Amino acid sequence: RWLPVLRRRCGVAGKRLSGAGLAAEGRVLRAVLYVYHSRLLRHRPYLALQQVEQCLKRLWKMNLVGCIETLAGLIPKKNTPQAHAECLAPSQPMLETVALKVLGGCKLILRLLDCCCKAFLLSVQHLCSEEFILLNTVASGLLSRLWFVIQHRCVLQSLISLYGILSTSLRLVSETQQMPYIKGFTFPSDISNFLGVNVSSEVKKQKARMLTTKKPTSWLKKLFPSMPEAVSEVGKKRRFATCMSGVKNCSIPCPVDIGEPVL
Repeated sequence: RWLPVLRRRCGVAGKRLSGAGLAAEGRVLRAVLYVYHSRLLRHRPYLALQQVEQCLKRLWKMNLVGCIETLAGLIPKKNTPQAHAECLAPSQPMLETVALKVLGGCKLILRLLDCCCKAFLLSVQHLCSEEFILLNTVASGLLSRLWFVIQHRCVLQSLISLYGILSTSLRLVSETQQMPYIKGFTFPSDISNFLGVNVSSEVKKQKARMLTTKKPTSWLKKLFPSMPEAVSEVGKKRRFATCMSGVKNCSIPCPVDIGEPVL
């Protein structure tokens, strides 16, 4: 009964970990760090970004996705019709290896979320002080997107759910045929005790801290002043104008004001 559930949860966790959004945000983060490496080597938000990048790098280096996919490939797809018939199941060493990597992956993702939250707060704080406006604007947007991608795709929740069925599978397989591989470590039955925090409450705290942060609106108003009412009315009535280029008898439609939306 637990083999189809294990295969299904392996597939869900693998898809959410290997999503395009998480990989794209990681590439953008590496590009930002590369561009600003020589200029902001001692800048606090930059150092916090490096910690986020280090967590992402360790998460990819441990090859958690490949390990989960290997386990899913060992599970037979066809279920045996008889209730007491023999069936193939992954061995205890394989289950222990995947369970250990899932535990490490959960710890890393918790650390990644915490680093994202701290780096975001630092970026907004320096943004309010009008320091390195371009970097901190990019960093705050990047960190909020990365935090949202992990939460929206439920990456941590899928790994916790996978470990639950892995723990049950490990217990049943060890009762059938004992082949202990990892010695000196007791696999926890409840992953919440191992993580040391309540995941849902911790995520809510981080979200509340990020949403209640002071928004840097003072310098935004200086850079982008409000448009006068006359210009706004003209823009509403007439959104496009004809601009003459160097070529004769050639007209190109272009918007009246850069602040007006172009349909």
